[in-house]
Amino acid sequence: MKDYFKITTRTIVATGLGAALFTLLFMYVKVPSPIPETSFQTAYGLSALFATLFGPIAGGLIAFIGHALSDAIQYGSPWWSWVIASGVASFIFGFAYKRTSVEEGEFNMKSIITFNVIQVVGNFIAWIIVAPLLDILIYSEPANLVFSQGAFAAVSNSLSAGVIGTLLLIAYAATRSKKGSLTKE
Repeated sequence: MKDYFKITTRTIVATGLGAALFTLLFMYVKVPSPIPETSFQTAYGLSALFATLFGPIAGGLIAFIGHALSDAIQYGSPWWSWVIASGVASFIFGFAYKRTSVEEGEFNMKSIITFNVIQVVGNFIAWIIVAPLLDILIYSEPANLVFSQGAFAAVSNSLSAGVIGTLLLIAYAATRSKKGSLTKE
């Protein structure tokens, strides 16, 4: 469990790079939805990749910083309830860190299922519980609106992390040498 929360130079660099990429994707690569102020965000596929490779601390910070920067740049100030929920979701994605074999060059069906169960749980906790409750507590938003926004976000972000994140992890695993694949001649 200690490895999940270990902060190294590699973690810090990954966090900075991931937050910058997350910000750009969050601002420019999204699909609008019929639910007000909610869109299909491709950035969660990227945060799922980084969280799986670098752990929960990097994952949580990437989404938290990236979402906060995106909101500040686009709207003048962050919408903190959703910024926190983004951080929570990607923090939870990070629990796939030691549960998949992607660093060993394998992202097999068991790893894909493990990763997707974790990311769906993370998305549902963040968007069905955290974001709506914080919207009500912080901004006094109407419950029916925030829970419908949260439900859409949970499903769309699960799809984003599931499809984009899985494809990115498969591609990344293909670049890694499989354990025991090198032989001495």
